[in-house]
This record gives sequence, structure tokens and C-alpha cells, in this order.
Amino acid sequence: MKKKMFYALSALLLCSACTTTPRNPFEEPARPAGQESVLKLACEPLDTVRVGFIGLGARGRGAIERYVYLPDAKVVALCDLDSVNVNKANEILTSHKLPAADIYVGEDVWKEMCGRDDIDLVYICTDWHSHAPMAVYAMKQGKHVAVEVPAAMTVAECWDLVNTAEQTRRHCMMLENCCYDFFEMATLNMAQQGLFGDVMHAEGAYIHDLRSYNYDTTATGYKNMWRLKAQKEEAGNPYPTHGLGPVAQILNIHRGDRMATLVSMSNAQKGMHLYAAEHGITGEDTARIDMGDMNTTLIRTAKGKTIMIQHDVTSPRPYNRIHMVSGTKGFAQKYPLTGIALEPNAHEFVSQQTLDSLLKVYEHPFCKEIGEKARKVGGHGGMDFIMDYRLIHCLKNGLPLDMDVYDAAEWSCLVELTDYSVRNGSVPVQIPDFTRGEWDKLQGLTFAE
Repeated sequence: MKKKMFYALSALLLCSACTTTPRNPFEEPARPAGQESVLKLACEPLDTVRVGFIGLGARGRGAIERYVYLPDAKVVALCDLDSVNVNKANEILTSHKLPAADIYVGEDVWKEMCGRDDIDLVYICTDWHSHAPMAVYAMKQGKHVAVEVPAAMTVAECWDLVNTAEQTRRHCMMLENCCYDFFEMATLNMAQQGLFGDVMHAEGAYIHDLRSYNYDTTATGYKNMWRLKAQKEEAGNPYPTHGLGPVAQILNIHRGDRMATLVSMSNAQKGMHLYAAEHGITGEDTARIDMGDMNTTLIRTAKGKTIMIQHDVTSPRPYNRIHMVSGTKGFAQKYPLTGIALEPNAHEFVSQQTLDSLLKVYEHPFCKEIGEKARKVGGHGGMDFIMDYRLIHCLKNGLPLDMDVYDAAEWSCLVELTDYSVRNGSVPVQIPDFTRGEWDKLQGLTFAE
């Protein structure tokens, strides 16, 4: 009898949780008069894409090392707070017998750089909190923008990106490199060709032990420990897009479906405090960290599909960028092992020989086109180079970009939405529709050629 009562009470609690009306704490503003959607935005072709870079730490200099292999791009200007960084970036250019770029060093000189008439694209690789303000300013100066992840830290900033892109008719692409990884692109191709049937559930994650980097005060870490400061302020998932981006593309988010609601939960903070204690780190940097070790977020789409996204940068465990796709006819995953399972034997993974064959047959056209060169140039195994190549290709030819400002906003808005959910007892939260009702205007993700 007690067991029956327990099950009945559990069912009642689950039912209550499932029927809880999601909160909607973030207003969806109407589109201002005279402002139009930028779905499938195509702009004037550019013979040579002239680029100005802001932020030349590890990610920024890595981009310079790739851009020297893009003949349709020209690095015009380099901007950073530290003269050492811009000088090192210029050395990369000159070592490849390319002209040195103009240098901007200082707190606000990036604005001067954005105002130049001879720059088409501003490429932003700074700390998270400066991404959106810089992107908005650059678009208002008539520049296309490529901005590192996440593109924004608040829902209001996400709307700023969307409204500015719609007002200026300039591209704003978030540099989500994981969308261009070889396995992720193969599973996207498989999904688009129906190999998995109807994809009903997907998972993504960013699980990466960054404890030493967070407390690193040298140039190899995060300048002024900005990532640690973010973790002291954010209780949810401050870095959701690596896991979310690839599966959002597979699920055609704002191209026939949209993320409607989420619920987010974090465990307690132990990892950073233990690491600090073990390494003699005391004082302000350990006083308070709001972010738990592991955050798990569940998302439900308008068409009843589900997504799980996880974030953990403080636990002593192997790197794991989960990429999992589950459909009515098959399944694929990357991390902790790579495998595919298909009907009628979906209860077990296909053999390594069959897996290799499938990955070859369904290799994405981008990877066939540029994958060999990408592996040689590098950048997280080549995916960074494919991303940069596609960006420059589309700008040069006046084509819509692979990822647009709505992707940037939708994926980045999880930063504040997960924080809100966690701080309010893991309450369900509505996800804004940044397309303002046009999420089903396009039917499926397509790439311009």
C-alpha cells in the first residue's frame, strides 16, 4: 500500500511539473516600423573581403593563422588591449609575405577601427561581455560582423543584435565552429537525407576541465580572469552554443520549428573551490561562485521535440562535447565514443567498417570541397577553417550565410534563460521567438552555393 501511495504521489508531482505554465519574464518586442526580417539575407558581393579583427588573444591569433590561407580575404586592421598581441598577429601576416595590418591598441580604439571605410567585416574575439556591444556598434557603422561565442549574454542583447541586423541589413554571424566539425556535418547530412527518420531528440554539451585556465593569471589563460568572473555571476549555462548549435541545425530551428520552453538545473559548486584550496588560491577569486559544477538544460520545441544541453568546466573528467541524434529510424553519437545505429538492428552500433562507409557516403559537401585543406591548416582539427572559408565564400559571392543573426540570438539567449530558471527553482521558462513569428517561413536548413 505504501509503495502504491508513493508511486501515486510521484505521478502527481510529475504531472504537476509537466503542466506548470512556463514563465515568460522576457518581453518579445514587436518589430519596429520600417524594419524587416533578415531571413536568407543576401548582400552585395565583395571582390575581396577586407577584415578588421578585435581581440587577438589565443582565438583571435588562431583566426589570423587561418585567414592567411583565404585568398579572397585581406586582413586590414588589428585591434587589442595589448600591443604584444597585435604585433604577434602582424608577424603571422608578414611571415606569409602578406602586408602588415594597421594596428589599434587601447580600450576604445576598436570604435575607430569600425569606422574605417575600407573594412567590410569586423571579426570579434574578445571577452563574452563585450561581444554584443561591439557587434551592434560595428553593424551600425555599416560592417558585417562575425562574433565569437556566445554572441550575447542577455536576452536584451540578443534583441539588440536582431534589431540592429534588421535595421542595417548587415550580416551578423556567430562563430560557432562546432557546426563545421566533420562528424557533426555528416550527421546533419544524414538527417537531411532521412537516414535517422524523424529526429525527435538530440543532445549536446560542453564538458571541459578548465580549472587551471580559470585561475591562470598569465597570458595563456583568460586575460584579467574574465571567465572566472563570469562564472561568479552566472548560475546557469554561460557557454551553451557548442553543444546546441549543431543539433539546432539538425532540428531546423527557425526553419520549420523553434525552441519553445526550457527548464534548467545545476548542482552545487564544489570543483572550483576544491581546486582553489588545493592550490593555495585564496581571497576574492574564491569568495563566491554561483555556477554549479554541472548544468543540465532540457528544451522542448514547438513541434514536440526535445534537446538536452550540458555544461561543466570544473570537474576532473575527460573532454566530452556530446553530439547525439535520436530519430525514428536511427541514432548517432560522438563522445564518449563515435557510433551509428540504424533500423532494423538499432539496438547495437554498426561495425567500424560500416561506420567508415557511412561517413564517407554521407560526408558533407563542404567537407568534400575544403576538408583536406582544412585538416592541414587546422583550427580544432579543421572545423574552424571550414567555418571561415564558408563565411568569406558567402560574403564574396553575395550569398546568405550558413548561420544568421537569429541563430546567434536563439542559441545565445540560453545564457540568461538558464540562469533565470536555475535561480527560480528550475522553473520552466519560455524561449523568445527572435524571428517574430516567422520561424516556419523556411522549411528546412539549406546552404547557399
